[in-house]
Amino acid sequence: MIRQFKITAFLCCVISIASAQEINKIPLPENLEQGYPRIYITQSEKKSLQKTIKKEAWAKEVLSGIHNRIDKHVERHISNPEWMVSRLMMYWKTKATNVYVNGIYYSHADGEAPVPTVRFTGSRDHTTNYVMPDLEDILPYMDDERGLYLRNKTKEGRPLEWVEQSKTGGIIHRHNQKLLGLARDAAFLYWFEDKEPFAKFAFDIFDTYMMGMYYRNAPKDLMNGHIQTLVGMECFQVIHESSLKIASELYDFLHQYIEQNYPDKIKIYDATIKKWNHQIIKNGVPQNNWNLHQAKIILKAAMVLQSDENYEDGKGREYYINYILNVTSPRQWSLTKLLDYGYDKDNGVWAECPGYSFGVTNDVMRFVYDFDNTFNHNILPYLPVMEKAVKVLPQYLFPNRQTIAFGDSYYGSLRTDAISDIIRIAQKNNNTELEKEFTEMYRLFTEASNQSNRKRKPKADISSFFASKPLVLNKKYGTAKLEDYITQTFYAPNVSWHVQRMGQGKNGMMVSLNGSLGNHMHANGINMELYGKGFVQGADPGKGAGYLQPIYLEYYSQFPAHNTVMVDGASSYTEMLSYHAFDLIGEYPKSEQKDGYYSDITYSNVYFLEPETRSDQTRLVSIVKTGEETGYYIDIFRSKKQRKGDKFHDYYYHNLGQTMKVMDVKGNPLKLTQSEEMGFAGGHLYALDYMWDKKSLKTNKDYQVEWKIDFEDGKDDVFMNLWMKGTQGREVFSIKSPPNKAFKGNHGLPYQVDKQPYLTFVARQHGAAWEKPFVSVYEPFTTSKGKSIKSISSFEDENGNKEFAGLNISHKSGRQDIVFSSANHKKVKYKDIATDATYMVIANEENDDWVIFVGNGKEVTAKGYTISATTYGNIVLKQQNGQLMLHNEVPVEIIQNSKKVKFDVGDYRVIKFK
Repeated sequence: MIRQFKITAFLCCVISIASAQEINKIPLPENLEQGYPRIYITQSEKKSLQKTIKKEAWAKEVLSGIHNRIDKHVERHISNPEWMVSRLMMYWKTKATNVYVNGIYYSHADGEAPVPTVRFTGSRDHTTNYVMPDLEDILPYMDDERGLYLRNKTKEGRPLEWVEQSKTGGIIHRHNQKLLGLARDAAFLYWFEDKEPFAKFAFDIFDTYMMGMYYRNAPKDLMNGHIQTLVGMECFQVIHESSLKIASELYDFLHQYIEQNYPDKIKIYDATIKKWNHQIIKNGVPQNNWNLHQAKIILKAAMVLQSDENYEDGKGREYYINYILNVTSPRQWSLTKLLDYGYDKDNGVWAECPGYSFGVTNDVMRFVYDFDNTFNHNILPYLPVMEKAVKVLPQYLFPNRQTIAFGDSYYGSLRTDAISDIIRIAQKNNNTELEKEFTEMYRLFTEASNQSNRKRKPKADISSFFASKPLVLNKKYGTAKLEDYITQTFYAPNVSWHVQRMGQGKNGMMVSLNGSLGNHMHANGINMELYGKGFVQGADPGKGAGYLQPIYLEYYSQFPAHNTVMVDGASSYTEMLSYHAFDLIGEYPKSEQKDGYYSDITYSNVYFLEPETRSDQTRLVSIVKTGEETGYYIDIFRSKKQRKGDKFHDYYYHNLGQTMKVMDVKGNPLKLTQSEEMGFAGGHLYALDYMWDKKSLKTNKDYQVEWKIDFEDGKDDVFMNLWMKGTQGREVFSIKSPPNKAFKGNHGLPYQVDKQPYLTFVARQHGAAWEKPFVSVYEPFTTSKGKSIKSISSFEDENGNKEFAGLNISHKSGRQDIVFSSANHKKVKYKDIATDATYMVIANEENDDWVIFVGNGKEVTAKGYTISATTYGNIVLKQQNGQLMLHNEVPVEIIQNSKKVKFDVGDYRVIKFK
């Protein structure tokens, strides 16, 4: 009986799982087009395209541009049909079938096919000193034991010379893609204009290439390593197998010609496409952007195949479409599983660095749009997270509308592709609610929001006829507000990222913290990006070079390249796919809270376990807004090894600017001298040897550092001032670091950021930096306005708490701020103020207005009030114009003199103390 119950329960479980999978399954499109072409357009739609080209100037320009690119080659092909074909990169003489690689480099090839076969590319690392010559200078039928005859771009005159294939990067497959692209253009022109010379040109290239790929086997890694799971048929990464995509488009337009003239070859071409698709499914990476790139190639290839019933193995068009939508295998997940894995369902953030996150969201929406256009089948309702994924994008923006750029990312404007695609999908499917919502969002982030079309010249590419039609916005829909999409704090745990922001534009303030969780991340501990006066001044460095280059692996992806703290010169861990997140201990206001809070002070407090040295690290960062155009940042970084034996802890901060000055608190330059202490020698990271001009000074006094972005005469210069508390065992360094590579273009900066040294300040604490933390105040300012802070000094806890730091900050306006920070909850005292909070700010204005801001505390005595709670929490009590305002995230009791009043949890509101 028990056994029968277990079997029944098991069957119920299996049925339940199967039912759940069926519910999540995306239905396949019906009434698939049977004729050719079918990817971009069908035969029945040809007349409509002809009318468009006749009527629209932009379409005429596109067609003319395609002719300008291809006509001369087609004309030559009539009299010399071998000229272009012979310039494909093939195994012309050896006709090799088997390709061998040695890790990321090409090794050799053997075997012999009855026809020339497709040559494999040189290396996974695309960095090379060589370039492909112009078509006229390429040796025809190049297949020589000396390698390839290429131009050396590092030598004067760029001479042609023989080079070993493994040193040619991705030149080979990119060149073949170029020639296939010409053939695709010719195939389109044949279909559109019915001129056979275009078909002959396209067919000769296509046939040579596809027959060569038919006889080629998948590469074999001699090292039996990870690369074996990544390689495609033409290059080292299946996501770069664009030749299959281009060949499929070519095949689509040329199919009628092949049916009429070479019908026996269709079976071979189809078999080649299927073999190639299988390789892409078999290899790759399922859990990140690769999966989507693979799916896009597979779908394009599937679309030119016949229906399943036409193949003995039953694997045709429907099979592959269903595969990418609903089937999961080890290295190719279904679309639904990929999105479930990668997106945070609560906030829509994709689990990669910002640059790749934007790319994935744009690619998913373009995939959905193309799918709908091609199959008349809208799959967006089956991907509910995507609306959130598009709406969360503005949370990545700094006040100057540039995107956050930690990890392998770049600073730049927010791309609106995903927003425009969701509008197109809504329009096509008559979803007015969706169209209205995203039209309003789109207008907010486009420069000319009152115009329905942004004027840009379409590329001279066949896709311009189909995929790049100008977006027409409904004039009755207005423009959204930025506040609809951004919040004062935002936390994305799936990428270990936290943001605080206040205001927009030049006088806005924002600080971003990130750990290392997800893909394309760096080994950066608790990393900080800092904004000030129109620029991301404390900027992340970017990736610097290709992912396989030493300077990326040893410097740009490592701790010293970031605004963080490194322990004993050794802090590091795996970059790229990383699993080292920080824990969010406290924040104010709550992430994504839109109202009901005090808006002039924010904070976050995070904990990070640095794994290499087993060190505890906490970073408390706060924004304090003191006026419409003024404010400052508090940064308190504590770090200690769990097993003690701390040698030193290094606080790194890099800031934009042509100059950097290290000074005492009065503005006098400190006399730093040349130092070799910070380097690889001694068992430290290689990264330190990429930095130069190192100068240092040991001091126990407070000091400040000033960076200047120097504009031409007549323009306001921009500064960042860093004040830091001095302590015993402190040593300060000025350093020149490799250039910041995260800015594409200069974004209004007056110098070449990507060419000049990134000016770096380092504070070294000899011994642990827990009881002697790095206590910093950052203030951005301009020449015309100057600094708003008059002076800063520190104080100790009168009760002797060694894990405490206190600051007195005096402002030119007369305002006085008192800052408390404690690494424990022991009660600390300074004059008539006492608290057990992690963080507290008492702000006193000259007109007797004041604020008591309590971060993660239970007890506070200040300004004649005693505030107590039963649990730790955030509390704000403000007096303004004689009125009291309170925001308490935990229940509190407030005592003044003999009066005692209890307040339940409540948003920021006026209270009466009775």
